[in-house]
Amino acid sequence: MEADERIQYAIEHTEVLRAPAQSLATFGTTNIYYYLVTELAEWVNVVREGRVIAARPKIVTPSYLINLEGFSLQARRFIEMMAERDPHEPGIVYTYKNEPGEMNVVSESVGAIVDKINRQIDSQRDPLTAIIKGVEELWDVSLLKFTYELTRSSVSSNVAELERSGLLYIDAAGVPRDARNHIEELFERTKRDPSWAPELVAELRRWSLFHEYQDRFLSLFRKR
Repeated sequence: MEADERIQYAIEHTEVLRAPAQSLATFGTTNIYYYLVTELAEWVNVVREGRVIAARPKIVTPSYLINLEGFSLQARRFIEMMAERDPHEPGIVYTYKNEPGEMNVVSESVGAIVDKINRQIDSQRDPLTAIIKGVEELWDVSLLKFTYELTRSSVSSNVAELERSGLLYIDAAGVPRDARNHIEELFERTKRDPSWAPELVAELRRWSLFHEYQDRFLSLFRKR
């Protein structure tokens, strides 16, 4: 089976048996505990546990994305095309970190395993726990599908809250209010701890704002 076909198979055979009871937070980090159940052999299943940590959704524009590293040539050209058409159109970027935990091989049916996990979650009353049935060979693809579906289900509420808060407002320089707020936070962190300076500079350059904030940045390091 070709790689693309195997990935498609894993996507089609991944099922979220229990979704988190809450959407991704709009103004903070979301910490989701997951149980990922996959079949190793008949009546032998693997249960992986871990956490998917979703950072606070970030408002960006094509002009911002074009200054980020790590994109392929094709992806960068796509961003350039968006920037040429509408450089200041706001969008939301979600970033995640997977923290794998325990992995256990269990000689029980999937149904029995899931029943036990459901009872445990009910007893703990944790609204941010999920159960996923995936494919053993590509279990990480199954986890990614879960993450994608969680993001898709959260987008509308996140956007609505950001709009109500005014953070999607784009100023005359093409910068969202949310980004200005983040820059202010980085200035405060750098003032307290100079090790934050590289991140502050990087963020200013991504928004092409270093010239605007240059004097203020340099004043943080002038001797008094």
